[in-house]
Amino acid sequence: MKMIYILNGPNLNLLGTREPEIYGAETLAMVEEKCTIKAKALGLSIDFRQSNVEGELINWIHEARLKAQGIIINAGAFTHTSVALHDALKGVGLPTIEVHLSNVYKRESFRHHSYISPAAHGVICGFGPHSYELALDGIVSVLNTTRKG
Repeated sequence: MKMIYILNGPNLNLLGTREPEIYGAETLAMVEEKCTIKAKALGLSIDFRQSNVEGELINWIHEARLKAQGIIINAGAFTHTSVALHDALKGVGLPTIEVHLSNVYKRESFRHHSYISPAAHGVICGFGPHSYELALDGIVSVLNTTRKG
């Protein structure tokens, strides 16, 4: 079974209570449960993690190089600030999908720039928690294309 790391950045542990009008009422545990079900249906296994610490996310990306076939990442606010996450993702060279719960382009202008996007195969945003399930479909597509190519 192909392993996919699903990495979540700062403040996503507050999902369900932090600005529910933007991020929804589902908790991160609920998102993880849905991802586990979706991944199993796609023939994948997942390792779902969250940290408020940039360095920990970088360490997990490095770990994924040896243990996973792909990464789905919601880097939260680090999306807009972290060259280090960009470099880590580029460095490991795994298929990566960037995820955001909200449509970042309908929000503050500082959210319109992503350091993650240039290192990702694709970006999914604006579908709330369902964005993660769409990202799982996306990573399967990337893996199948990479394998055939």
